Amino acid sequence: MPDLSLLTFLAIALATLGACAAAVTRRNIIHSALLLVAGWAGIAACYLWAGAEFVAFAQILVYVGAVSMVVLFAVLLTRLGPGDTAPAPGAFRRAAAALLAGGACLGALAGAILTSPLGLPAAAARAPAATGAAAAADAAAAAAGAPAAVAAAAEPAIRVREIGLALMEPAGAAALLVTGVLLTVALIGAIVIASNDRRGADNSGEEAAS
Repeated sequence: MPDLSLLTFLAIALATLGACAAAVTRRNIIHSALLLVAGWAGIAACYLWAGAEFVAFAQILVYVGAVSMVVLFAVLLTRLGPGDTAPAPGAFRRAAAALLAGGACLGALAGAILTSPLGLPAAAARAPAATGAAAAADAAAAAAGAPAAVAAAAEPAIRVREIGLALMEPAGAAALLVTGVLLTVALIGAIVIASNDRRGADNSGEEAAS
């Protein structure tokens, strides 16, 4: 019977890759941005599957919640007109360079994964011995009357709650508020600049038509 955890990871990975591939191939840039958000959510699901809850929640808050909104604002503010659909000069050369760079990154990642020492037979052979030694140490500690110490040693030193509380101290909260204000001001300024440019383009078009 196949492992349920492995099947879950494969389903998350396939969904994430499918969303990213669709984001690259779609001609509608709004659809591409929304599919990119789905890809970021899939990466957060991979982190959650791996047991990195804090990284998964940070991925959702930062990328799915914040960066996606910035991307959508940028797309909406810089949408091309009906007559601006022709590819820019040198677009095909840039696309070829992007494909080469992406292939090089994929090769480097694949090489790092394939040459990883995880799962070697020697490590697997040492695991039962280490487990037996740990069990013997736990049994000795329990016999000595120290089960609380053993339980405390088995618990993680830092949990997600402690990390969140440390980030939300007065200094951290103030930094988050200042960052939010700066991003809001930047978005408002971008909207004002884009609206002025669009108004000027409409006026010039009307003058040319008249």
